[in-house]
Amino acid sequence: MTETITYADFERVDIRVGTIIEALPFPEARKPAIKLRVDFGPEIGVKKSSAQITVHYQPETLVGRQVAAVVNFPPRQIGKWLSEVLVLGFPDANDAVVLVSPTVPVPNGGKLF
Repeated sequence: MTETITYADFERVDIRVGTIIEALPFPEARKPAIKLRVDFGPEIGVKKSSAQITVHYQPETLVGRQVAAVVNFPPRQIGKWLSEVLVLGFPDANDAVVLVSPTVPVPNGGKLF
């Protein structure tokens, strides 16, 4: 476990739900990845991300899936792709990423609390 934080620290991390509207292979990435466009609703809009999720997911299976992401990190250049949000996941037993998703549909842009 890492150091203890305050609730105010937690509130500074803006984690929202969005729906993947586009998923494309990202062969030029150094590590296998998929380019994503995620719709976070009218307040935030559509944002781009690069996710190293190729072990469990194929681009064609991701469209329509809801995911959780940190939306208030600064953008990060990954090759020629500007990643604007960090899509969240947990490692499986072999350290491959498993996406964090709600178990029932929720409105895009909803904030984790």
